[in-house]
Amino acid sequence: MLHRIVRWVALMCTGLMLAATAHAAEPIKVVYHLSEGIPQASRAIGNIRNHLNADPTAKIVVVTHGLGIDFLLEGATNQQDQPFAGAVADLANKGVEFRVCNNTLMARKIDPNKLVPEAKIVPSGVAEVAKLQAREGFVYLRP
Repeated sequence: MLHRIVRWVALMCTGLMLAATAHAAEPIKVVYHLSEGIPQASRAIGNIRNHLNADPTAKIVVVTHGLGIDFLLEGATNQQDQPFAGAVADLANKGVEFRVCNNTLMARKIDPNKLVPEAKIVPSGVAEVAKLQAREGFVYLRP
């Protein structure tokens, strides 16, 4: 009887270790939420670079609305007059996705053609953040 219990405990421990190993191999999914404009976008770019340096397998989606879309407009620059386009392209090449709220574009009367090529339009920025968290298991970060 003791032999069976020991075997059962050993099998359970092995199963738990295998499950933990499989779960650890999944990339961490993170949504960065931007709505405050250029200073927040500058912080986010730095945060995302640091994030990917620490965890190159992370799945990162940047969702923007309100003033948060401004850094994704053609010709946008940071506080030091450095263009965002190069940083956005570099991060996109590393798998980062940039999503822009269509409600914001319509409310601010911004032509979607004014967005950088890496930006993808979603119907609603806040709804996109909620969907990523509730349905797709993304962790929420706000720089």
